[in-house]
Amino acid sequence: MTPINRRSFLALSAMLPYAFTARATKSKLPVGLELYSVREALKKDPEATVRAVGEMGYQCVEFYAPYFERSDAQNKDMRKLLDDLGVHCYSTHNDLEYLAPDKINRTRDLNLTLGSKYVIVASGQPKPGPDGWLSVTDALNAAAEKLEPAGLKVGYHNHEPEFRSVDGKFPAQYLAEHTKPSVILQLDVGTCVASGADPVAWIRSHPGRIKSMHCKDWSPSQGYKVLFGEGVAPWKAIFAAAESSGLEYYLLEQEGSRYPELETAKRCLETFLTTHA
Repeated sequence: MTPINRRSFLALSAMLPYAFTARATKSKLPVGLELYSVREALKKDPEATVRAVGEMGYQCVEFYAPYFERSDAQNKDMRKLLDDLGVHCYSTHNDLEYLAPDKINRTRDLNLTLGSKYVIVASGQPKPGPDGWLSVTDALNAAAEKLEPAGLKVGYHNHEPEFRSVDGKFPAQYLAEHTKPSVILQLDVGTCVASGADPVAWIRSHPGRIKSMHCKDWSPSQGYKVLFGEGVAPWKAIFAAAESSGLEYYLLEQEGSRYPELETAKRCLETFLTTHA
């Protein structure tokens, strides 16, 4: 891996004073970062990037699909770094194929190494037709049977299609109705809002199943490029609904913005802490 260059290191060092502020004004629930938000930095130097995120004040992280390609030794080293930083990995994002019979044991072992509790499918990408989502729910239920004895829960993360009506019904609702109650419904707020659905109503109608959510904002003019708090998501109402319905932790996520990745992550955390106070 190519180390982060000197300019990036100096930029990260400048953030350290902020870390004390962030940790001193913690959310009631842990607040973390979906590491897709800093994907380019993560490709160059995973350890330095995770360290920078922890030093900003993030209390947890969510690894996305490339974690699966790292060696057992690399993931053990990453766990040690997390422990040293006092940062948790409560969940990972996974391709649906990671739950297939030939890969699920590795998925289990890697998640246990990282300390994860939830194995979240990042996207179902179902086949077209009325039975398309059935294959997704079947895969989730089968994986839950396999992973729950190891102390891991399976989950699903929505995008816009899950909240686009198909024959008068959301695919998200089909997923909720056809999966075991133990299957987690991880809410992506930004894509829910972008699709025209009501995230508060969705949270309230599924108590106990939304253990985490991606705090990503959206606006009609800039899409997902707005920073947290700059879009149209009703965050105060979302927080109240989520925390009364069994939410365990928050994850900030950014698909890109007018700022560099790490600065974006810092700014989003600062706004989150202010908004959630």
